[in-house]
Parts: sequence; C-alpha cells; structure tokens
Amino acid sequence: MAVVVEHEKRKIEILEKALSVFAEEGYADVTFQKIADRCGITRTTLYHYFKDKREIFTWSIKQFTAKVEQHLKKVMASDFPSNAELLKAVLFSIVKTCSDHRRLLTVILTYLLQLQKTGKDPETRIRRRTLRWRHIFSQILIKGQQQGEFSGVSIKDANNLFYSLLESAVFHIAILNTIDMEGTASAISLAVDSLSK
Repeated sequence: MAVVVEHEKRKIEILEKALSVFAEEGYADVTFQKIADRCGITRTTLYHYFKDKREIFTWSIKQFTAKVEQHLKKVMASDFPSNAELLKAVLFSIVKTCSDHRRLLTVILTYLLQLQKTGKDPETRIRRRTLRWRHIFSQILIKGQQQGEFSGVSIKDANNLFYSLLESAVFHIAILNTIDMEGTASAISLAVDSLSK
C-alpha cells in the first residue's frame, strides 16, 4: 500500500513541476527530457509514470481543473446571504484561478489551436473539462429558483450567459494578457443581479 501511495505522490509532484515547464516554455518546446530535468529524475524514471509528453500535458490540465474545483468547493462551503452572492463568488473564483495561471492558459489555448489544425475537435475537450463548472452554475440557479430568488429565469440561458462571461475573461487573460479584475467582478455582478429582477 505504501508503494502505491508513494507512486501517486511522486506522480503529483511530477505534474506540478511539469505544469511550470509547460507554462514557461509552451507545449511545442517542452520535451520529455526537460520535464525529467526539472523533476530531478531520469527520462527512464519518468517513463515509469507517463508514456509521453502529451499524457503529462493532459494530466497537467486535469490537475489545473482540479485546482479550480478545489477553490470552488471552498467557496461552495462558505456561508453566503443569497444564491446570487454565492454565484458571484463562484464565477469570480474561476476567473481568479485562471488569472493566477495565465501562462498555463496560454499554453492550453495554443495546444487547442494545434489540435484544431489537425482536424480534431477542441470543443469536446473543453466541454469535458468544464462540465462540472456548468453543473455548479445550474445547481445554484435551481436552488435560487426554488427559493424564489431567480424566478422566471431560464437555467440553460443563464448558464450559457455565465459560461460566456468566463470565456471572455479567459480570452482576456490568455490572448490579450490583460484582465481587469474589478471590471470583471462588476460584469459578473451585473449579470447575476439582472436575474433577481
């Protein structure tokens, strides 16, 4: 049992270090050797954990989305005076985490564009990684409806609105290399508050 635990712990450490290599150098410039060097291990040892660079990158993205979800769990566990305030906090938490990992987002978007050029569908991959976020939005919206806070609101339309806000924020973070956190918070508040009217 201890061997399995150590293996998983080492795998997580490798992914953490690999994330920084991908963020610093971009997907195309990262090699298996660079990841091994950053981890202080040989390539042969690295092959015990991952079969190639793409697998490491995929796991790194999973780890990033897991970090976002950890932040969301903390937010969801907090006490808010209303569902609207909870929804604002959830949305802002995602934007903040994405902003904190700006360089990685740029690498992810570059990778997705490369996938698209090869004829693969990046939307499916994005949807798979963000499905949990949409589910959380829906949970809050449904609870708000049940409590009379968001009466007459289309859950699907509201969900799409909030997801679009996040896409816009990610675009600013990853492509334009800018994000006005105060302006983003105001836009989130405006959108959420409009549901209560």
